[in-house]
Amino acid sequence: MKKVLYIINLFFLVPSINAQELETYIQEALMNNPEIQAFELRYNISSEKENEVNTIANTEIGAAYFVSNPETRTGPQEFKVSVKQMIPWFGTITARENYASSLTDVQFVELAIIKRKLKLAVAQAYYKLYAIRKKQDVLDKNIDLLNTYERLAITSVEVGKATAVDVLRLQIRQNELQQRKEVLEQDFLAEQSLFNNLLNRGESIKIEIINSLEIPVEDFEAQEELNLHPELLKFDKLYESVAKSELLNQKESSPSIGFGLDYIGVSQRPDMSFSDNGKDILMPMVTLSIPIFNSKFKSRTKQNKLKQQEVLAIKDDKKNKLKTLLSMAFNNRISSRISFDTQTKNLKQANDAERILVKTYETGTINFNDVLDVQELQLKFQINQINSVKDYYLQTAIINYLGN
Repeated sequence: MKKVLYIINLFFLVPSINAQELETYIQEALMNNPEIQAFELRYNISSEKENEVNTIANTEIGAAYFVSNPETRTGPQEFKVSVKQMIPWFGTITARENYASSLTDVQFVELAIIKRKLKLAVAQAYYKLYAIRKKQDVLDKNIDLLNTYERLAITSVEVGKATAVDVLRLQIRQNELQQRKEVLEQDFLAEQSLFNNLLNRGESIKIEIINSLEIPVEDFEAQEELNLHPELLKFDKLYESVAKSELLNQKESSPSIGFGLDYIGVSQRPDMSFSDNGKDILMPMVTLSIPIFNSKFKSRTKQNKLKQQEVLAIKDDKKNKLKTLLSMAFNNRISSRISFDTQTKNLKQANDAERILVKTYETGTINFNDVLDVQELQLKFQINQINSVKDYYLQTAIINYLGN
């Protein structure tokens, strides 16, 4: 369990020195998320069950009054009081405690899993919010650029070097970008609502987004060993719980021992006089409960063996799936870096083309169709850059979830 505690407390690594805001949000989510609170309560309930099983059967106390008094040599019997206590076979209570403890361990790992999933969800939502906000900033800059071109176009129209159609095209393009910006704002509000719900707070609370994220020069390398991942540790704990269940089954198939005491009140015989006249009866008892017909215990043993085989098979399947996800995340992160580098080169060339177009204006000629084409390419490459950065950090978050 120390290994699991280490995994839970491990800092959710983000390869950026500016990730403190995200880490703060993650800690807030862990403290306030109702799903986490529900799992913690479930874990506490499971822990308390260990005290529940640390008991023996109820003590049986009985009393009887003889309506028709049976006669004995020492006198008629008037009433009977009995006490009986059954005790399970040696080690049965310990086996119960161990089984309950193994179930608590499973709940503990389940709690670790849900915490890691919450960290991943918060990080992914944060990076999506960052991408939306950056796209809005890019659209604002492009709208301002088109405003500049519009003024150039109006000036060119006045001197007969452009037509009103050129001005209208520039204005239409501005309207399209403004529409895209407004749609992005709705996307931001929806993602903000999701993010705040993860933190269990008001949906409209403002979120502080980092100004800039950059792809680091070198990738942060996570451990690719999955054996200590909670989603796999859970199956180890389940396997152990089935083993503890079988030990308990073996103990419960053993006899139970009972100890008791009967006390019978006897009244004196009035017609006789002797030393034991009216002497009460005290009778200690020992009982043995033997499960002669024990087919149910044999059936449980077979079931437990099958359950262990099932757990191992599911674990192998889950491990293969996690390996696939981890491999895909590494590959997708490499692809994001390649895409970012390509978009950076393309954007530089588009900027060079823009400068050439602006330079031609000094000679008295400018083709506003070319201006719109270049501006559209610039915007495309800028948006693609943002998506590449977002995808890089989304994949890194998945790697952190799987590989640490």
